[in-house]
Amino acid sequence: MLSIVKSYGLTGICGYLIKCEVDISSGLPGYDIVGLVGTSMKESKERVKSAIKNSALKYPIVKVTVNLAPADTKKEGPLYDLPVALGILYASEQLPEKCLDDYIILGELGLDGSVRKINGVLPILISARQEGYKKVIIPKGNCNEASYIEGMEIYGVSSLKEAVEFVSGNIEIKPTEHSDYDAIRAKKKSSYDFKYVRGQANAKRALEIAAAGGHNVLMIGPPGSGKTMLAKCFPSILPELTFEESLEVTKIHSVAGVLDSKEGIVYNRPIRSPHHTTTMLALTGGGHKAKPGEISLAHTGVLFLDEMPEYNRNTLEALRQPLEDGVIRVARVENSIEYPANFTLIASMNPCPCGHYGSKEKECKCTPASIHKYLNKLSGPLMDRIDMHIEVDSVTYDELNSSELEEDSASIKSRVDKAREIQLSRYESTGIYSNAKMNDIQIKKYCKISYESDKMLRYAFEKMNLSARGYNRILKVARTIADLEGSADILDDHIIEAISYRSLDGKYWG
Repeated sequence: MLSIVKSYGLTGICGYLIKCEVDISSGLPGYDIVGLVGTSMKESKERVKSAIKNSALKYPIVKVTVNLAPADTKKEGPLYDLPVALGILYASEQLPEKCLDDYIILGELGLDGSVRKINGVLPILISARQEGYKKVIIPKGNCNEASYIEGMEIYGVSSLKEAVEFVSGNIEIKPTEHSDYDAIRAKKKSSYDFKYVRGQANAKRALEIAAAGGHNVLMIGPPGSGKTMLAKCFPSILPELTFEESLEVTKIHSVAGVLDSKEGIVYNRPIRSPHHTTTMLALTGGGHKAKPGEISLAHTGVLFLDEMPEYNRNTLEALRQPLEDGVIRVARVENSIEYPANFTLIASMNPCPCGHYGSKEKECKCTPASIHKYLNKLSGPLMDRIDMHIEVDSVTYDELNSSELEEDSASIKSRVDKAREIQLSRYESTGIYSNAKMNDIQIKKYCKISYESDKMLRYAFEKMNLSARGYNRILKVARTIADLEGSADILDDHIIEAISYRSLDGKYWG
């Protein structure tokens, strides 16, 4: 007898229908699984057989053939264990007719028949809902994550036996209750606050602009000047995730297997800070299973690269395309997928290997050749994609010992939130959330400047040898500065300040 059970697979963060076809025929007992399956699926034979037997059910002593269609896509992971087991029981007439027809079924089986949580449930359910499916059976451990999907009946099971009893109509399982996005929980306070950072008014101002417009920032300064502390405080002034952004982030974290199953959804903007020894694949994603990398896990959040020149140059160069497009395309022999990578890059570096080049307090002991080699680890095209370059000077003793109160993150964040509200209204229904992601058409429309501002920008363009990309990024930063001040127009002062954030190109790389 032949049975067909509907399940779902994943390509990147997009789901696609998979039909688990199970055929039972007379002949020597055996178990074959086909359909371009990976090693983990070939091993499902023992998991399925033991789970059926240990659930007080009968495993048929006949020839069992399982096909996962379509056969031209690679199947990885153990999420098809439950549908295959139910397909075997249905084909051996241990389940009522048509009891599985209405369901999408997912789940990994333990040898004792327990159903374990799997990765990627949220993007699978979103895709299934778009295809018109209304009922799903999933592991109970994934119910918190799935509860944020509207318009579906989601049934969580903890064992194969429970799933069999449910589809047979012997027990009732209530659908998972829908969970609403809790905006209050998204306002979780950061443990770092700008009020604890002494001095560094220029750096704080630049980071405020970066948070308001989603701009990338490179901080250059000597060791101990506070670059890392500033970067750690940066998330405290970022606006809260919207529900749409939260779903995007949760899908990526679910696929990567790093989602908190208790929360079920990501409430706070992700902050990723990979070590400088990280590999290109770890940063961009890919590998055998084409999993998302650090830049995708930082989607809608922050990617912090401390001591940027210490990273492998080829690894850094891989950032060029996602910094421009907001996505990363991972192409492999077996698969080619696209992951979102719309993050804000916050990077820091010393001006030379010893860290004291240009310092007024300490003498630099590096040779010109070593300084040149160190700085050239960051290529021109990569630097061009970083909107703002700021110098972070050493803090004086008087600044550290001052009793004067610094502005706290909450005050800065209030201005950032107002600027972001202006941008959300401006770019409504365009699919972008900040000035940094404007395209050329939008720059022409929203970044009009006066004749005097145009003269200043022309002079800077020629004097600083700016590229077309650098020109556009100055306009984007100026638009954000205007939004922070509540100005509908970009004024001369806004252009001057935006130009000042590109001046270090000539000092260090000129």
